[in-house]
Amino acid sequence: MKKILITGALGQIGSELTIYMREAYGINNVIASGRRAPKDSKVVEDGIFELINTDDANQIVNAVRKYKVDTIIHLAAILSAIGEANPIKAWEVNVGSLLSVLEIAKAYDCSVFTPSSIAVFGDYAKKFKTPQDEVQKPATMYGITKSSGELLCDYYFKKFGVDTRGVRFPGLISYETLPGGGTTDYAVHIYYEALKNKKYTSFIKEGTYMDMMYMPDALNAIVEVMEADPGKLIHRNAFNVTSMSFAPEHVAEEIKKHIPEFEITYDIDPVKQAIAESWPDFLDDTAARKEWGWSPKYDLESMTKDMLAKLKEKLNTI
Repeated sequence: MKKILITGALGQIGSELTIYMREAYGINNVIASGRRAPKDSKVVEDGIFELINTDDANQIVNAVRKYKVDTIIHLAAILSAIGEANPIKAWEVNVGSLLSVLEIAKAYDCSVFTPSSIAVFGDYAKKFKTPQDEVQKPATMYGITKSSGELLCDYYFKKFGVDTRGVRFPGLISYETLPGGGTTDYAVHIYYEALKNKKYTSFIKEGTYMDMMYMPDALNAIVEVMEADPGKLIHRNAFNVTSMSFAPEHVAEEIKKHIPEFEITYDIDPVKQAIAESWPDFLDDTAARKEWGWSPKYDLESMTKDMLAKLKEKLNTI
């Protein structure tokens, strides 16, 4: 049975992945970690939790040794918009902590998963059906750190035999956890505002397509790529994965099918808009489908129906 350490377990992905993996692998086999330990968190209260600041490699080593960890899911990161506000810190957290994790994995024979992002692609990349092996010229510090992370993971696999794996996530949408400073955040906030106020002001311009994925598919992708037969993996760091591509008005149209009075307006954030326009509209995930059987379950229509239903319950709306 795997012994899994998750860094950044209180973040947008980690808070759901921890619970998902505890159900799959057993509550005592998944060790969550974060810089703080809020008492109202299921991640903290319902299983093993360690206080770990990933800036301190010794804290990671101590957890790996204490629990005999063989798999590290490294999620600790600073996201795109926040990374632009503090690029030096984004580099230190996103690249520095990953390098520590890879060194620890080499020393203690651990497998490593760390997510990459569509942000690795820039203006030189093909915008629609962006290939797996496309040129990377990221326009943001976040993208630069993720591109560097892919190269580091490839290096540690080829040079030292560390079993590194990853996927390039598009924007992630969840009813469980609010996002933490990403450019695609509007696609989460819009559902909350639709139920609360029947209106939403988008900071992304009408007609701006972005690649997106519902969180249940993202969690499946992490587990599936880590469980994949290594003999079939040509690519490792990282696979394009996708499930849908849309602009803000398309989300609004789907919401109106359930909430006819919903209205969308626009107040563009120039920084986030520039970031959005530098990213692909839609990734080509052929490699993931061929090499480990990737197949998403949700599209915009089914996601919207599920998001609104789950959020109604969560927000106690009628």
